[in-house]
Amino acid sequence: MNRREVMAAGSVAALLASATKFTNAADGVSPEAASLYANAIVFDANLSPPLQEKLPFPKSMLDMARQSGVTAMKTTLGGIDGKFEDTVDDISFFQRMIEQYPDVYMQVRRHDDFARAKQEKRVGIILSFEAATMLEDKLDRIELFRGLGVLVMQLSYNKQSPFGTGVLGDPHAGLTELGRKAVAKMNEQGVAIDLSHANETTSFGVLQASARPAIITHAGCAAVYAHPRNKSDALLRAVAQKGGVVGIYDLPYLTPSPKQPTLEDYMAHMTHALSVCGEDHVGVGSDSDMAPFDTSPKAMAEFKKEQEHRQKSGLAAPGEDRLPYVIGLNTPRREEIIADALLRRGYPARVAEKVLGLSFVNAFGRIWNS
Repeated sequence: MNRREVMAAGSVAALLASATKFTNAADGVSPEAASLYANAIVFDANLSPPLQEKLPFPKSMLDMARQSGVTAMKTTLGGIDGKFEDTVDDISFFQRMIEQYPDVYMQVRRHDDFARAKQEKRVGIILSFEAATMLEDKLDRIELFRGLGVLVMQLSYNKQSPFGTGVLGDPHAGLTELGRKAVAKMNEQGVAIDLSHANETTSFGVLQASARPAIITHAGCAAVYAHPRNKSDALLRAVAQKGGVVGIYDLPYLTPSPKQPTLEDYMAHMTHALSVCGEDHVGVGSDSDMAPFDTSPKAMAEFKKEQEHRQKSGLAAPGEDRLPYVIGLNTPRREEIIADALLRRGYPARVAEKVLGLSFVNAFGRIWNS
């Protein structure tokens, strides 16, 4: 979500009201999980910080970020169909936010910024694109946006773009010739290629064309629940073998409608991904706002309006008839709960630490610095 979509998902007043409630240590986690969470680099591969439309931010909003325990996050700008000008405005807004609150936020532009954010107790922000509409068909914009610190990009959202095809497009359509040039340009610029919304044909085309690892920042496992946004074992395995990482999201696509997914459902996808990809190639990509999803009448009306836009644009995926969260993970400290769930299932602490963020951090080192 970009900042406009985040604000549509919940009212600022309700966000502030929930700030104190949800920013203490996660309820019920073991001391081992709490200690691991406190000491690990915690990275979410698709998350938005608490936002409102204009600066300055209230103290409660900043406290939520401070107390979340999150070291860094990749944040989507430009939304699902953002224009060039709107996307530049989004980047400007985030950079102003970081400039105004340097004790809370920092922009991640280098691999060693992760360790710096942890040491300085700030929240690192990686700027990223989920769609390709802001690029249009202009390869030089990849370099322009890389210069502004956009370090992760996708070649398509759910439908077709000049570069490739998304999960709701023609399953036989893949990476275009312009898409191959875009892959080469992203490799040259050290931009991580995200396959989260690309269809399987495009994804395998990218893996074949790219000299660097590709990542899937937010998805689920098709073997657990078959859905267009969930990835096959063959693709998960290929991303891992190339040196990439797969982030598991906490969206309704984890289960068939009308069920609202629970922590158990989430962990079914997480543990399956670990079995297919290996412990060095799985992380968390929530695909949500850090703030708990707000179900007040006003917020629900705003959320419904945003969903109507997605439906009219033809970009909505099946199963968007439920709220975008997992029961048990609707908290800024969701990754602490995931770490606890891994430990309770017998996974060693090293695996939980990798899932919490180390796997993605290491992958960015391979992509940005290679």
